Amino acid sequence: MTSTKEDDKREIPEIIHDPQTNSTYQRLRFFGKGGFARCYEMQDITTNEVYAGKVVSKKLLVKSTQKEKTAQEISIHRSLKHKHVVGFHSFFEDSLNIYIVLELCKRRSMMELHKRRKALSEPETRFYMHQILLGVQYLHHKRIIHRDLKLGNLFLDDELHVKIGDFGLAARIEYEGERKQTVCGTPNYIAPEILTKKGHSFEVDIWSLGCIMYTLLVGKPPFETSTLQDTYKRIKKCEYRIPSTLRKPAAAMIVMQLQSNPALRPCVDKLLQHEFFTSGIMPAALPLSCLTTAPRMDQLVEGDMLHRRPLNEVNSNEHVMIVDSPMKRASTITERPVDPNAYKKNLYALRDQLSAMLHSSKLKCRQECLTDELSDPAAQPLVWVGKWVDYSDKYGFGYQLCDESVGVMFNDTTKLIMLANGLNVHYINRQGQEQYMTMREYPTDLDKKMKLLTYFRRYMSEHLMKAGASVPVRESDGLSRLPHLHQWFRTTLAVIMYLTNGTLQINFQDHTKIILCPLMSAVTYIDVDKNFRTFRFSTIEEHGCDKKLYTNLKYALEKINSVVDKTLG
Repeated sequence: MTSTKEDDKREIPEIIHDPQTNSTYQRLRFFGKGGFARCYEMQDITTNEVYAGKVVSKKLLVKSTQKEKTAQEISIHRSLKHKHVVGFHSFFEDSLNIYIVLELCKRRSMMELHKRRKALSEPETRFYMHQILLGVQYLHHKRIIHRDLKLGNLFLDDELHVKIGDFGLAARIEYEGERKQTVCGTPNYIAPEILTKKGHSFEVDIWSLGCIMYTLLVGKPPFETSTLQDTYKRIKKCEYRIPSTLRKPAAAMIVMQLQSNPALRPCVDKLLQHEFFTSGIMPAALPLSCLTTAPRMDQLVEGDMLHRRPLNEVNSNEHVMIVDSPMKRASTITERPVDPNAYKKNLYALRDQLSAMLHSSKLKCRQECLTDELSDPAAQPLVWVGKWVDYSDKYGFGYQLCDESVGVMFNDTTKLIMLANGLNVHYINRQGQEQYMTMREYPTDLDKKMKLLTYFRRYMSEHLMKAGASVPVRESDGLSRLPHLHQWFRTTLAVIMYLTNGTLQINFQDHTKIILCPLMSAVTYIDVDKNFRTFRFSTIEEHGCDKKLYTNLKYALEKINSVVDKTLG
């Protein structure tokens, strides 16, 4: 029997030719799958431009309605051109597949952002919602209802700009007052008039936008329950609760969008003028670190902003800020530590996930079962340790993250992190407070630690090989607030490193590595040949894994259990 991987190679050729434009593409790495499509990075051999290639097997389009749906998706998407809509490049077909060539959004979807971060700060939500609304405004002006607006269909480019994608359920309004009857959408975002089959139009997108905004600010969808039936009941009754922690303008804008009567929901133009967008900080840009860690509030205040509000209001609503001294040449700002219980929550979650998977009766050890097709690049870690050096007999433990930022965890449990630009530095004291400074301007009592940080950086640069691929760095990432090393220890078999964003990394003596993420419920496995692949725990449970990975995961669970027993009681 032919394996899935071999089928792919036969059915999705490595070199793909578009006869209409005479372009030739090389199929690169697998990017994910959904519905009838499999997605790959595709590179134009002539221009070297890299795109997202959505490949739909004709074997799967059996019914005429499926063919019509694909044709409608292509027809609608190719008619769109906007900075907040995924760019449509071309489409063509051969005897086996339909190929849709789209703009590549390397930072994946906002669903991955949500899983890693849960609730976002208000300035971040403002940044994203403004762009989403501009994209939806364009669609509605073109008389198109998206009908499946959700975090998984909102994509992010390298600048963290939002691009609306996946027009599989989109529809055109052909005449004034037309109401569509199709029941469609995703449970947590679906409007009540779709469920009650009363006919629907543009207002269903406004409802979905309300669900998106609520999810970004609160950390979970407004109508989410453990069963589909209960979720639908709540939607029909418009039954949800706004936490008292939300500021009034944010709460008011959510309420405007989540109204049972579609006629009472405002149009996009009105929403763009809402007080929510003028009552607080609107960042001009966000650093890539926001994908995994909350941003630095001092930079959101001091940076280039479209709107501002008074500093004392920021202090009372967002983060505590205190000025420290003495300094060499300038003052710094200290932010209070992130949720100190997050470490415990993530460790408990990881222990439970691993335990459930390893003790599942379904899990089998078998060779060559985890093919590339089963990997999930969307779940791969954004931050991992590429290099490390143990000098704890004298000073501490040094490490370099995948973006080339460098950190030292000193023996007194304080930490220094130098960002990839070699200029910005974060100091974390024993209480977990973060203090921001630069290599040129820092408190005089950090002289020795700053010198040691420079020494560790030079040593790793000159003497150590990096694990995993490099991550490109942008100029604005000097404003980053990175995850850092929370805890580390050595055993006879491995070095174990636990980062503040919940990532647990184990580097084994045989040069294999595993990076575990409780937020994505996934493991990244770097084998002896340096292959870097990420699998969901659910995929491993269903399809099995080889003996080596099984042994590594079992070892990880043992070590997590010992840490839980020792430090958490």
